[in-house]
Amino acid sequence: MTPDGITPADIDETPIKAELPRTYAIRMAREKALAVKGATSHVLAGDTVVACGRRILPKAEDESTARRCLQLLSGRRHRVWCAIALAGPDGSLRERLSETQLKFKRLTEGEIDAYIASGEWHGKAGGYAIQGAAEALIPWIQGSHSGVIGLPLYETRNVLKAAGFSLG
Repeated sequence: MTPDGITPADIDETPIKAELPRTYAIRMAREKALAVKGATSHVLAGDTVVACGRRILPKAEDESTARRCLQLLSGRRHRVWCAIALAGPDGSLRERLSETQLKFKRLTEGEIDAYIASGEWHGKAGGYAIQGAAEALIPWIQGSHSGVIGLPLYETRNVLKAAGFSLG
Protein backbone atom coordinates (compact mmCIF):
# COMPACT_ATOMS: atom_id res chain seq x y z
CA MET A 1 0.00 0.00 0.00
CA THR A 2 1.35 3.40 -1.00
CA PRO A 3 0.15 6.64 0.64
CA ASP A 4 -1.51 9.25 -1.53
CA GLY A 5 0.71 11.90 0.03
CA ILE A 6 2.81 12.95 2.99
CA THR A 7 1.81 16.12 4.80
CA PRO A 8 3.70 17.38 7.85
CA ALA A 9 1.47 18.42 10.74
CA ASP A 10 2.04 21.98 11.85
CA ILE A 11 1.35 21.63 15.58
CA ASP A 12 2.95 22.73 18.83
CA GLU A 13 4.95 19.75 20.09
CA THR A 14 5.74 21.20 23.51
CA PRO A 15 5.04 18.71 26.31
CA ILE A 16 2.47 19.81 28.88
CA LYS A 17 3.98 20.41 32.32
CA ALA A 18 4.45 17.05 34.14
CA GLU A 19 3.15 15.11 31.10
CA LEU A 20 4.42 11.53 31.09
CA PRO A 21 6.26 10.26 27.99
CA ARG A 22 3.62 7.61 27.17
CA THR A 23 0.77 10.14 27.35
CA TYR A 24 2.76 12.67 25.35
CA ALA A 25 3.44 10.19 22.52
CA ILE A 26 -0.25 9.30 22.22
CA ARG A 27 -1.33 12.94 22.35
CA MET A 28 1.17 13.95 19.65
CA ALA A 29 0.13 11.15 17.27
CA ARG A 30 -3.55 12.04 17.78
CA GLU A 31 -3.01 15.77 17.31
CA LYS A 32 -0.93 15.22 14.16
CA ALA A 33 -3.59 12.95 12.63
CA LEU A 34 -6.36 15.42 13.39
CA ALA A 35 -4.34 18.41 12.17
CA VAL A 36 -4.07 17.01 8.63
CA LYS A 37 -7.27 14.95 8.57
CA GLY A 38 -8.80 14.87 5.11
CA ALA A 39 -12.52 14.92 4.43
CA THR A 40 -12.36 11.89 2.12
CA SER A 41 -9.24 10.04 3.20
CA HIS A 42 -7.61 8.31 6.11
CA VAL A 43 -4.65 9.99 7.81
CA LEU A 44 -1.99 7.95 9.57
CA ALA A 45 0.23 9.90 11.95
CA GLY A 46 2.83 8.91 14.48
CA ASP A 47 5.20 10.16 17.11
CA THR A 48 8.27 8.63 18.72
CA VAL A 49 9.38 9.62 22.21
CA VAL A 50 12.65 8.63 23.87
CA ALA A 51 12.38 8.75 27.65
CA CYS A 52 14.83 8.29 30.45
CA GLY A 53 12.61 7.68 33.45
CA ARG A 54 9.88 10.32 33.34
CA ARG A 55 12.09 12.67 31.34
CA ILE A 56 11.21 13.22 27.67
CA LEU A 57 14.41 13.63 25.68
CA PRO A 58 14.41 16.26 22.93
CA LYS A 59 14.74 15.83 19.21
CA ALA A 60 18.42 16.63 18.66
CA GLU A 61 18.79 19.61 16.33
CA ASP A 62 22.35 20.49 17.30
CA GLU A 63 25.48 18.64 18.38
CA SER A 64 25.37 19.78 22.00
CA THR A 65 21.82 18.43 22.44
CA ALA A 66 22.77 15.11 20.83
CA ARG A 67 25.86 14.87 23.06
CA ARG A 68 23.82 15.57 26.23
CA CYS A 69 21.29 12.89 25.25
CA LEU A 70 23.98 10.29 24.57
CA GLN A 71 25.79 11.10 27.82
CA LEU A 72 22.52 10.67 29.72
CA LEU A 73 21.71 7.37 27.98
CA SER A 74 25.24 5.95 28.33
CA GLY A 75 25.17 2.72 30.33
CA ARG A 76 21.46 3.09 31.10
CA ARG A 77 18.17 1.56 30.16
CA HIS A 78 15.55 3.78 28.64
CA ARG A 79 12.19 3.49 26.88
CA VAL A 80 10.98 4.44 23.46
CA TRP A 81 7.27 5.03 23.05
CA CYS A 82 5.94 5.08 19.49
CA ALA A 83 2.30 5.99 19.04
CA ILE A 84 0.27 5.93 15.86
CA ALA A 85 -3.18 7.35 15.18
CA LEU A 86 -5.41 6.70 12.19
CA ALA A 87 -8.10 9.32 11.59
CA GLY A 88 -10.86 8.17 9.27
CA PRO A 89 -13.06 10.26 6.99
CA ASP A 90 -16.05 9.11 9.08
CA GLY A 91 -14.62 10.82 12.19
CA SER A 92 -13.19 7.62 13.64
CA LEU A 93 -9.86 7.65 15.42
CA ARG A 94 -7.86 4.50 16.07
CA GLU A 95 -4.70 4.57 18.19
CA ARG A 96 -1.96 2.10 19.01
CA LEU A 97 1.18 2.36 21.10
CA SER A 98 4.40 0.38 21.20
CA GLU A 99 6.78 0.40 24.13
CA THR A 100 10.38 -0.66 23.71
CA GLN A 101 13.08 -0.85 26.36
CA LEU A 102 16.71 -0.52 25.36
CA LYS A 103 20.08 -0.21 26.98
CA PHE A 104 23.10 1.66 25.67
CA LYS A 105 26.52 0.30 26.53
CA ARG A 106 28.65 2.63 28.64
CA LEU A 107 29.88 5.04 25.99
CA THR A 108 33.38 6.47 25.91
CA GLU A 109 33.90 10.08 24.89
CA GLY A 110 35.53 8.74 21.71
CA GLU A 111 32.42 6.72 20.85
CA ILE A 112 30.20 9.73 21.47
CA ASP A 113 32.50 11.92 19.35
CA ALA A 114 32.42 9.36 16.50
CA TYR A 115 28.65 9.10 16.64
CA ILE A 116 28.28 12.88 16.66
CA ALA A 117 30.61 13.08 13.64
CA SER A 118 28.36 10.62 11.76
CA GLY A 119 25.50 13.15 11.76
CA GLU A 120 22.93 10.35 12.17
CA TRP A 121 21.61 11.99 15.33
CA HIS A 122 20.26 15.07 13.55
CA GLY A 123 16.51 15.46 14.01
CA LYS A 124 16.25 12.22 15.99
CA ALA A 125 14.43 11.85 19.29
CA GLY A 126 16.97 11.18 22.02
CA GLY A 127 19.84 12.03 19.68
CA TYR A 128 20.24 8.65 18.00
CA ALA A 129 18.97 6.50 15.13
CA ILE A 130 18.92 2.77 15.87
CA GLN A 131 18.81 1.97 12.15
CA GLY A 132 22.40 3.14 11.77
CA ALA A 133 25.64 3.09 13.71
CA ALA A 134 23.89 3.46 17.08
CA GLU A 135 22.62 -0.11 16.83
CA ALA A 136 26.19 -1.30 17.55
CA LEU A 137 26.03 0.62 20.84
CA ILE A 138 22.83 -1.09 22.06
CA PRO A 139 23.46 -4.54 23.55
CA TRP A 140 19.89 -5.10 24.75
CA ILE A 141 16.45 -4.38 23.34
CA GLN A 142 13.02 -5.64 24.34
CA GLY A 143 10.06 -4.67 22.21
CA SER A 144 9.59 -3.19 18.76
CA HIS A 145 12.73 -2.46 16.76
CA SER A 146 10.60 -0.78 14.07
CA GLY A 147 8.94 1.34 16.78
CA VAL A 148 12.34 2.72 17.77
CA ILE A 149 12.94 3.59 14.12
CA GLY A 150 9.66 5.51 14.16
CA LEU A 151 6.83 3.34 12.80
CA PRO A 152 5.84 0.23 14.76
CA LEU A 153 4.96 -2.12 11.92
CA TYR A 154 2.96 -4.65 13.96
CA GLU A 155 0.74 -1.96 15.49
CA THR A 156 0.41 -0.12 12.17
CA ARG A 157 -0.69 -3.25 10.34
CA ASN A 158 -3.26 -4.00 13.04
CA VAL A 159 -4.75 -0.51 13.05
CA LEU A 160 -5.01 -0.50 9.24
CA LYS A 161 -6.66 -3.93 9.23
CA ALA A 162 -9.11 -2.78 11.92
CA ALA A 163 -10.03 0.15 9.66
CA GLY A 164 -10.83 -2.24 6.81
CA PHE A 165 -7.70 -1.99 4.69
CA SER A 166 -6.79 -5.19 2.83
CA LEU A 167 -3.16 -5.98 3.55
CA GLY A 168 -2.91 -9.50 2.18
